[in-house]
Amino acid sequence: MGWETWIIATLSRTLAYGTPLLIATLGEIFAERAGVLNLGVEGMMIMGAYSGFVIAYTTGHPWLGILVAGVVGAVFSIIHAFVSVTLKANQVVSGLALTMLGLGLAGVLGRGWEGLPLFTPIHKMTVPVLSSIPVLGPILFKGQNLVVYLTMLLVPVLWYVLFRTRIGISIRAVGESPATADSLGVNVTRIRYLCVIFGGFLAGVAGGYLSVAYRPSWTQGMTGGMGWIVIALTIFAFWNPIYGLLGSYLFAALYHLSFRLQAWVSPELLKAMPYLFAILVLIFVAQGTLKKKMGAPAALSVPYTRGEE
Repeated sequence: MGWETWIIATLSRTLAYGTPLLIATLGEIFAERAGVLNLGVEGMMIMGAYSGFVIAYTTGHPWLGILVAGVVGAVFSIIHAFVSVTLKANQVVSGLALTMLGLGLAGVLGRGWEGLPLFTPIHKMTVPVLSSIPVLGPILFKGQNLVVYLTMLLVPVLWYVLFRTRIGISIRAVGESPATADSLGVNVTRIRYLCVIFGGFLAGVAGGYLSVAYRPSWTQGMTGGMGWIVIALTIFAFWNPIYGLLGSYLFAALYHLSFRLQAWVSPELLKAMPYLFAILVLIFVAQGTLKKKMGAPAALSVPYTRGEE
């Protein structure tokens, strides 16, 4: 009985912690499928967390906070889209600058908000009947919030859009060969802008989820390197939303287990993981051969100028 309770608690927390990772990963998959690498996810998430908390705290409407968090993330992503798509600057440098800007701005603006509890968070819920299912019921249908379920539903929807619709074909074509897509009448700039903005919106929502639902409060640096983990998860998911779901929950399970199994797993190692992932991402971007072997979009991080091959 003790083991069953332990497993249920672990898997339940896995769903809760894995949700923001999954939300942001889904957005980054679309941005990278269009050929734009966005290393500014951490900055957009922390700004989403700050703005989401402030709006939810001042208005008493947590869902409005989530929405505003997404809008703030989208606005920040426009900066990256303009620099990397319009100005054709180095995408790695632009993303890193965006992360530093977000972390710094959130740190300055959020000083007066630290330590304040959010009295109107997105509450956890229990689904009648389904919560009574042995083992699965307490994990999936008891103690979770609506965002968790909406995120799970979003995965197959985005998979279908990416792999079974005309817009999905256009996105993947722009990420593989923008020149070919352009010759077929696809507006490369528009596709890349929309995908980067969509990714920024979801990154902001992920940050808002942290401060409005997962841990209803604002703390400086509360994303704790999650943006870098998202970048790595996007790569290890092979740019597929379904694999993104599996990867996000797997990492969340390992994260949660590290605190339960401190006798065997060092918490310091986990704290270092975001930085290790950052190094891996930079190596990945620099090695064209590695990108091809993993099935990365051929034009990932490569600026496109019309008329050039």
